[in-house]
Amino acid sequence: MTKEERASFKQQIIELIEETKADIEQTESMTEPVKPENSIGRISRMDAINNKSVMEASLRQKKRKLSKLQIALKKVDDEAFGHCRRCKKAINPKRLMLLPESDMCVSCASR
Repeated sequence: MTKEERASFKQQIIELIEETKADIEQTESMTEPVKPENSIGRISRMDAINNKSVMEASLRQKKRKLSKLQIALKKVDDEAFGHCRRCKKAINPKRLMLLPESDMCVSCASR
């Protein structure tokens, strides 16, 4: 991987980290408890509780992605970045552009 490619990946990871942080903040506001004193009706309250649990799952997933992106940012300057941790072959650059936190090639990740 060339120095320019690494710089491009690093910039992309930084941008994704910022987007993910903003997305986490927005999602956290949607996971606030449903207050029982709100007069929204029983069915609407159940729907709100269900939506809250969906948003909580989404929040956990976004936090995991943020953690992986931060790890990728630390590793982007390493020689091992861009190589599969299982088979040690180079990861397709298109896969890294789409998922820069990827640490496995497509074939190893699908096993």
